[in-house]
Amino acid sequence: MAILVIGGMIGAGKTSVANLLGGALDSEVFYENVEDNEILPLFYTASEEEQSLKRYPFLLQLEFLNSRFKSIKEALHNKNNVLDRSIYEDWYFAKVNANLGRISDTEFNIYEKLLNNMMEELQELPKKSPDLMVYLQGSFETILYRIGLRGRDFEQDQSLLDYYKALWEGYDHWVTKHYNASDVLIINIDDIDVVNNPEDAYAVVTMVKDKLAEMENRMNE
Repeated sequence: MAILVIGGMIGAGKTSVANLLGGALDSEVFYENVEDNEILPLFYTASEEEQSLKRYPFLLQLEFLNSRFKSIKEALHNKNNVLDRSIYEDWYFAKVNANLGRISDTEFNIYEKLLNNMMEELQELPKKSPDLMVYLQGSFETILYRIGLRGRDFEQDQSLLDYYKALWEGYDHWVTKHYNASDVLIINIDDIDVVNNPEDAYAVVTMVKDKLAEMENRMNE
């Protein structure tokens, strides 16, 4: 079998797809640390002055990096796991926040040094990287709709639209031009609802299984 990471924008449905594929592939699922993340609501609700003073964007990225490193270390000890987003995407979020001035150049340099050290540690594991990223791609309208649908209060403020747009605008480019840790399967979520439509759920599982079979055949050639 294979180790999968589920990638995509905030609200894209990564956790639902991770649950779906975890069940279909009989895999353990490693979830993004959201519920116990005390910095996450502060990142979304703090004023610009508070953000600057408390450095919440930098602290949040460090928190995610730490939890993601723990998850991927555990996942790569086995041959068959699913990760709800992975350590590879964390760099992209940190970079966007740096571009927006929320993370300073010094902080970003520290972040990259820490990330690089972590990636070197992964080279010592039985498995070095995931086998496949399932990237959930969708229009900005779909992303906003789904963010609203899941109803986390701290994500709903209209002042966050510019931040969401900045993340969304560069995501496809990062996946297609910068991500190279594994194969990528792109699934367009504009017309797919794995939660409420069993046919869509079946289609996603089929696409993933077909991709994994294609990858295995390629390795055996």
